[in-house]
Amino acid sequence: MSGESKKLLRLFRDLSTARQAALLEYAEFLSRRDQEEGLNAVSQVPVHIPRPEQESVVKAIQRLMASYPMLERNKLLHETSAQMTRHIVQGVPASEVIDELENIFRHQYDSRAEGKASSP
Repeated sequence: MSGESKKLLRLFRDLSTARQAALLEYAEFLSRRDQEEGLNAVSQVPVHIPRPEQESVVKAIQRLMASYPMLERNKLLHETSAQMTRHIVQGVPASEVIDELENIFRHQYDSRAEGKASSP
């Protein structure tokens, strides 16, 4: 759970029952409004963001997350963390780690696309 989610939950629990109900009602209103305006629509096609010549591993992960907004971050956490560890602890050059990260994201996207194609 993210820090913001934890904060929201803590604040929600501190409210009276009536205010909790009001907050839920407002959240539902905002959610419906976003859906109506299409703000929840996530591109199902990767967004090409060119790789800069000099890029840190952290910036590469941010770029790839923005390039593949349809992928679930939780599914990528283990592999991206492992690559970051390779870079920081084992001293693997950033360019090599970024190449591998790009392969990981592309593979996750391809696997997701194949899964959708085979489901009825």
